[in-house]
Amino acid sequence: MVKQLILLIALVTTSLTNAQEAHTGEVIKDYGKVFTVTNPDFKTDTTAQFKAVFDVARSFDDPAKPNALIETAARFINMHREAGIPSENIKVALVVHASAYSDILKNEFYQEKFPEISTNPNAELISQLSDQGVQVILCGQTAASRKITKAEALPEIKIALSAMTALVQLQNEGYQLINF
Repeated sequence: MVKQLILLIALVTTSLTNAQEAHTGEVIKDYGKVFTVTNPDFKTDTTAQFKAVFDVARSFDDPAKPNALIETAARFINMHREAGIPSENIKVALVVHASAYSDILKNEFYQEKFPEISTNPNAELISQLSDQGVQVILCGQTAASRKITKAEALPEIKIALSAMTALVQLQNEGYQLINF
């Protein structure tokens, strides 16, 4: 009985420890670490379309790190691919506006804003997301008010009339809004 109890405790401890370790994904390997969730009670429909639009309206305190809201798109892709959802069933868009505008700037313009940083930490992440078909859309109203030109933005960036326009249009196309 004592041996069985010790074995049970060891198994539970190992399971809990393993469940707490994030790992890199298979699709976007450098970003978007995920946790493996074995046998969830709420099952993922691996035949469904997963169309998500992320509302990215803020940056965080450390300009040397990628914006966590942008990295969430990588995590979304990585975890759903790991769960068995085919890549053609995963559609993602990011709508960037407000204080997050600097996260889409080319290195030289990012460095003007943050002289201590030599490269935009979001540039490679955005490139990898774009390689997976992710649309990265900058609010045209934010761009105009901040005097951001298309030439200053990373090459993957599309400019919309506004964030509101892009969010409504994408939701009309079946994208579900994810806002943190």
